[in-house]
Amino acid sequence: MADRRIRVERALEALSALQVGDPGAREHVRTICAFAAAPVAGDIAWLLRCLDDLGVDESRIALEIDRLTNATAGERRHRFVMLRDALEPRRSAVLRHLTTAPGDLRIVVDLRAALLSSVAQGENTDLAPLGDDLRSFLATRVEVGSLELRRLTWRDSAALLERLANLEAVHAVRGWFDLKDRLDDDRRCYAFFHPALPDTPLVFTEVALTAETPSSIRAILNRDAAPGNAAIARAATFYSISNCEPGLSGIPFGNALIKRATDALRAELPQLRVFATLSPIPGFARWVHGLHEKIDPSVRERLAVPGWHRDAAAAAFLHEPLLRLAARYLLEVKRTDGAPLDAVARFHLGNGATVERLDWLADPTPRGLANSFGVMVNYRYAVERLANNQLAYVRAFAVDASPAVRALAAAETTPIGETRPQAPRRRSIWTAIPDVGSWAARLLGRSSSNA
Repeated sequence: MADRRIRVERALEALSALQVGDPGAREHVRTICAFAAAPVAGDIAWLLRCLDDLGVDESRIALEIDRLTNATAGERRHRFVMLRDALEPRRSAVLRHLTTAPGDLRIVVDLRAALLSSVAQGENTDLAPLGDDLRSFLATRVEVGSLELRRLTWRDSAALLERLANLEAVHAVRGWFDLKDRLDDDRRCYAFFHPALPDTPLVFTEVALTAETPSSIRAILNRDAAPGNAAIARAATFYSISNCEPGLSGIPFGNALIKRATDALRAELPQLRVFATLSPIPGFARWVHGLHEKIDPSVRERLAVPGWHRDAAAAAFLHEPLLRLAARYLLEVKRTDGAPLDAVARFHLGNGATVERLDWLADPTPRGLANSFGVMVNYRYAVERLANNQLAYVRAFAVDASPAVRALAAAETTPIGETRPQAPRRRSIWTAIPDVGSWAARLLGRSSSNA
């Protein structure tokens, strides 16, 4: 084992210094790829730590900070470029080598997946910043523009279909008949593929084609229902989106996937008029429970009764107050940075969607009840409003919502007491950094060899 690791250490050091494409790098790349392909206990964690050690050269950063501080007006742009180069860790060169033949993008994807899994289990938590660094690197190698959109059907390989069933993250696939139903003529499944990861979907979404936007997930997943006619459908509802590669998590493929799939649907079925989602609200119930005595006691009492959703009287009583709270939660409850608290809301609103409608008991499964009391939401992708909505969200986390949802939020009188911070204003780098020396010194103070 010692000899293997010594060879890898030498290979890493060489790759950090060689230019990508240098013929002398090929054997070093093969050494590391062979090591990662047949690891023994502890090898992957050790390799990740070696990559983590290939950080920035702090002495060079200090030198560039000094040069930038004393630069003339005409030299500042060049000095900023030099500082940017100094801030790039040495591992970046290694990663570029590993994703160039005879290397493979897969090795870096799998290394990040192993790192994320390890950190999630409470191991190697000091390497978490390396995971962010690997994500940034992979985002530059797997650009959205290079992705191929492909419609998946029942005629695809059994191996691919089995992978889809296993990776479905929102609504579990209950066997082959369930999967076949989701690929029927009135359904669509689209996935992104990348040339460097052939035959491996990166992310996929499932769509229902219906006369109107469904208000219940059971209406979509009902295997006993007769198939609809896609040729006369008016609504396309995205009801699930799942990542297939843990090592690529955090890279926003899903945003582009919905828009590209919408374009494909409009081209194939020009009669479609509504593009929307039927989405979960995963943090809603937890937030409501956290309000404690701020919630009406009669509401709390009924929610505490197991099976309340099967009691017609209890469900009727809870219908209005829970929908009002859900509207308030989606439109007004924020993180400290001003973004919506709900992760699914951040995804769709950041994509330019509108909070269109709340659906009562749309997901009465145990998971749906535990997460959101069964409430789901339709985010509408109105093509003519997407660009403006997306820009408004990026600038100030503005939330676009239908009049009906806004009315529900306004009717909620619970004294929630949430802080509503102003979204940070975007400033010019010259006004944000009037004293380049002090800014750079602070930056260096936050940096480390693991940056």
